[in-house]
Amino acid sequence: MTAHIFIDGSAGTTGLQIQERLAARGDISLILLDAAEKKDPVRRGQALNDADVSILCLPDAAAKETVSLARANSVRIIDTSTAHRTDPDWVYGLAELKAGQADLISGAARVSNPGCYPTGVIVALNPLVAAGMVPADYPVAVSAVSGYTGGGKQMIAEYENTDGGAGDDSPPAAFHLYGLQLQHKHLAEMQVYGGLAKPPVFIPSVGNFPQGMITQVPLDLARLPGTPTVAHIHDTLAAFYAGSEVIELVSLSDAQTVKRLPGDMMAGSDKLKLYVFGDEAKQQVMIAAVFDNLGKGASGAAVQNLDLMLGARV
Repeated sequence: MTAHIFIDGSAGTTGLQIQERLAARGDISLILLDAAEKKDPVRRGQALNDADVSILCLPDAAAKETVSLARANSVRIIDTSTAHRTDPDWVYGLAELKAGQADLISGAARVSNPGCYPTGVIVALNPLVAAGMVPADYPVAVSAVSGYTGGGKQMIAEYENTDGGAGDDSPPAAFHLYGLQLQHKHLAEMQVYGGLAKPPVFIPSVGNFPQGMITQVPLDLARLPGTPTVAHIHDTLAAFYAGSEVIELVSLSDAQTVKRLPGDMMAGSDKLKLYVFGDEAKQQVMIAAVFDNLGKGASGAAVQNLDLMLGARV
């Protein structure tokens, strides 16, 4: 049976990648609008309501406006914006969040696609908080680096053109921090689904590569209940993700041989690799999630959620 899918915002990076993933599939028929129809709220509303599932790849305000065009609460929508990620009326689209989450997504009418940075943070932290190994009030600090496609069309133009965006011919920085006022829009999502009592200290950055992401969560084992070992941390994550076809936890022995993690190592993949690096003597651990910011961090995750909503398993 063919499913009819409408992508609202298919000209953006996330929408384009979703469309590319779906275009060749024989089980899906895309509802496509011409340039004039995309600007017509009546036509967009019709497409939204006619589709089996609509995927919104829009800014927050536009996503909320589009949801209001749905004629019934049963109209099925995946929203890739930040607008509904902590809304209790929407199902959070991270199937690996907990047992039964995939079933919730499968039966949902409204699914909020996770943010890229939160995906890595939640995958690393949530199992440990849920197990009581990391207290909810632990002072979490996260650093992360993303490929420049996460910054949208303007940043892509800065990195892929000779004009660095400042009206000169200088290239963009090879690496830069941002969000330095500690007000990143993903903080609420990290707190809610990471099971934290307060938002983490989060410093994001951008590297000079198109696609890829690494999130890093350090832990001081001496400050955790029972003073767990590096192996305890790894074993807890291994039990939580046992059988997952999307999350791969690298063995401790293999992690010990790693000398460097390239930011674009998982570019082109819709899966995520999780590493536990540690020093027993110092009682320190660093959990690194490596994935594609447009794969498991955006478009790939949306397609995984779509497949669940259409009755497939991922």
